[in-house]
Amino acid sequence: MASKQSGESDDAVAWGLESHKEARWPALIATGTAIALQLILPDNLIRGLGNRALLPALEGALIVVLLVVSPGRISKEESRLRIVGVALIALITVANVVSLTDLLHALLYSSKAGGRDLVYASVPIWLTNVIAFGLWYWELDRGGPAKRQTARHRRPDFLFPQMSTPGCDKDWTPNFFDYLYTSFTNATAFSPTDTMPLTDWAKLLMMLQSLASLITVAVVVSRAVNILG
Repeated sequence: MASKQSGESDDAVAWGLESHKEARWPALIATGTAIALQLILPDNLIRGLGNRALLPALEGALIVVLLVVSPGRISKEESRLRIVGVALIALITVANVVSLTDLLHALLYSSKAGGRDLVYASVPIWLTNVIAFGLWYWELDRGGPAKRQTARHRRPDFLFPQMSTPGCDKDWTPNFFDYLYTSFTNATAFSPTDTMPLTDWAKLLMMLQSLASLITVAVVVSRAVNILG
């Protein structure tokens, strides 16, 4: 009976396993995509960013730092680079919040902006929202991709289906695509789907993402209906 209880205990904590080494390139590709989406926004609609090349240049510089210092897989010794990754994601988030604010202002109050241009501009803003929050989830869960590889990582912030489904691979650990998928489903459903937030900050981030996505879709759809009409 004691051995059975021990086995049940092991299964119960299997979701807290140390993560495998993870390649950095998926997150960098997503980051590069977010930068490209910022650059294609129309200048006549998105004016709050001032010099449009400034933030993408800073983001590009941080990407270069990450590539130079750690071009391959993320190792458990790279926790010192976390501040660079967090700063990069924060810049992308700030730029997208400003762009969303400008878009909403143009949608609600501007009489000069073309309706179709406004609707088209909402697409890269929504996609950047998905990428930015996917990066946040990936960078913050259990202390980040480097910290997750150590035995002393904090408790999980997200409960993925594989963590609680009997018969799944016991050695499974989440990678960047899992967090990006979580972000996409949260942005489209305006609520968690198969992955549940466990901590307060995870719930707060998902609430903010759902709110931003809902506002964007609601205002843009209402404007699109007027255009079609």
